[in-house]
Amino acid sequence: MAGPAWMSKVSRLLGAFHNPKQVTRGFAGGVQTVTLIPGDGIGPEISAAVMKIFDAAKAPIQWEERSVTAIQGPSGKWMIPPEAKESMDKNKMGLKGPLKTPIAAGHPSMNLLLRKTFDLYANVRPCVSIEGYKTPYNDVNIVTIRENTEGEYSGIEHVIVDGVVQSIKLITEQASKRIAEFAFEYARNNHRSNVTAVHKANIMRMSDGLFLQKCREVAENCKDIKFNEMYLDTVCLNMVQDPSQFDVLVMPNLYGDILSDLCAGLIGGLGVTPSGNIGANGVAIFESVRTL
Repeated sequence: MAGPAWMSKVSRLLGAFHNPKQVTRGFAGGVQTVTLIPGDGIGPEISAAVMKIFDAAKAPIQWEERSVTAIQGPSGKWMIPPEAKESMDKNKMGLKGPLKTPIAAGHPSMNLLLRKTFDLYANVRPCVSIEGYKTPYNDVNIVTIRENTEGEYSGIEHVIVDGVVQSIKLITEQASKRIAEFAFEYARNNHRSNVTAVHKANIMRMSDGLFLQKCREVAENCKDIKFNEMYLDTVCLNMVQDPSQFDVLVMPNLYGDILSDLCAGLIGGLGVTPSGNIGANGVAIFESVRTL
């Protein structure tokens, strides 16, 4: 697991894009080499545009382009190319475009493979109203923090008999605790006062119950941050009625995938929403939240 110093640095970085002074301070450390994963579909086009923008801004970034198209190792296990893994392990920071998973049977989700390779356990999406960009809401200031490695997206599916498919939702104590810890630390480092755990423990009493239990335990040690817990469906209802009531939201994988897109819709769409995937080993991969 990442040490407190690394987690604090990353959580401040994720909050910095609304604080120009903080971003400027981040440039003071010299040139940063960043692994660039152009991706598929519109990925190469938007990646090229990003490089032009960073160049015009004179951001001290050197790009190291790598492909992450999965290959099969000697054992038949899917993996990202060694040169891409070596680049990320060395640079610790990456920027990627959208990735398309081949339809071929047995081919893994490229995003899931990246998350598992680098243990990118925390997906962070700030959703903040943009001045001059008119939407029905003008006071949105929310951060969704999503557990990124398990839940319904664990990739555990199989056919029981013809016509019957089973998908397993995996929730662990370790993953639930560390995402809760990340959420509270993010809130503290970015001067946010409230963390809400989003769940359906009333229905999935064991799996979501475990997630909620770990959130409660972490909250007990973070008395400086207010803690709430709320059902997913209630959050969705309240979100479209009055998004200003929410601050930092932490949740399991599937809920975060859905709810973060809903939040993006409040401020103008996926194209204006940044996203960061934070790993326990010091690696962070940032991405556009944009479909192919």
